[in-house]
Amino acid sequence: MSASLADRQALLAQLQAELLDGRTGIGAAVRRLRTELTGLRQDQFARMCRISLNTLQQLEHDQGNPTVRTLNAVFAPFGMRVGIVSRTPPAGANAKQ
Repeated sequence: MSASLADRQALLAQLQAELLDGRTGIGAAVRRLRTELTGLRQDQFARMCRISLNTLQQLEHDQGNPTVRTLNAVFAPFGMRVGIVSRTPPAGANAKQ
């Protein structure tokens, strides 16, 4: 792909923020990463991630019920993985010390 390193980092940061606040879903994020950063077709990307084409298609359309292992397989090429984050800051996080 012809995107610069800065462009790639900006897209990753943007998608992470959108995923965290719910502006985008996992399927849309995976599709954007695949198309904008790798330029691969679905079958090529699925093979690279060692998942089935059907699994990737379902994932990109927010269908099915992907496992954490599957999600990590598709996010790993971009230096990302699935995790659990708090929806609210911990009590006292904004308190002055």
